[in-house]
Amino acid sequence: MKEEDSKSPILRVLFYLLVVVILVFNLFPFLYAIVSSFRPTSDLFSTHLLPTAVTLQHYELIFKDTRFVTGLFNSIIVAGVTVLISLALGSLCAYALGRLPFRFKGPVLYIVLTMTMFPQISVLSGLFVMLKALDLFNTRQGLIVTYLIFSLPFTIWVMTQYFRSLPRELEEAAYVDGASPLEVFWKILLPLTVPGLVSTGLLAFIAAWNEFLFALTFTVTDQMRTVPVVISQFSGATSYEQPWGQIMAASMVVTIPLVILVMIFQYRIVAGLTAGAVKG
Repeated sequence: MKEEDSKSPILRVLFYLLVVVILVFNLFPFLYAIVSSFRPTSDLFSTHLLPTAVTLQHYELIFKDTRFVTGLFNSIIVAGVTVLISLALGSLCAYALGRLPFRFKGPVLYIVLTMTMFPQISVLSGLFVMLKALDLFNTRQGLIVTYLIFSLPFTIWVMTQYFRSLPRELEEAAYVDGASPLEVFWKILLPLTVPGLVSTGLLAFIAAWNEFLFALTFTVTDQMRTVPVVISQFSGATSYEQPWGQIMAASMVVTIPLVILVMIFQYRIVAGLTAGAVKG
């Protein structure tokens, strides 16, 4: 007992040291980007961690750049519509896969899962041909279609597990009262899946908001590019100069709203992702 008591403070100290190391490793790049976005251009490459002066010049420059404002608007439209369509179609499919009996339900569910396993680069050429054929190249609609290829299967898979976890007594009682399957879905089960909808919707929004490869490949004009592509194409006064201050400021404008959303809905995200772990 004495040896265990003597070891416990040491283990506790080592544990907290490990936590501190992990926090520093993960938070330092983010904090450095925040500080750099407020540094004057002449102070960007200083060895001091804290800025010697504070300026809002970089934020003023990016909001005066019509490319950035347009890209921000495009990202909001594309990510928002992608999430709405994913939740609308995904929840319906998940209800059918999780609650309704039909043949080959298991294989269909695993086919949906395999769609999330393909790397983006492997379907890039096929999507390019498809968008050209449908006349959706260099359009917001084309980006939405390509984003749905990955966000919709993820939404279906997560929501299916969530629907399966709900008590069947609720559904049976509604059927006894004469409700149809669609009424059971809309009035009984869907309101109970709000944590799952929030978690999958937020994760789908983050994925669409940060997506770069498809947006870079399928858009060619500033009017249609999303904000990650616009940030990557910031340029300085010369071809050898990068406007790091503007890049840091733009990154903060794009990132901080996502951080705030995650902090607001963190409990619903955890509840939604863990709901299907134990079947009710």
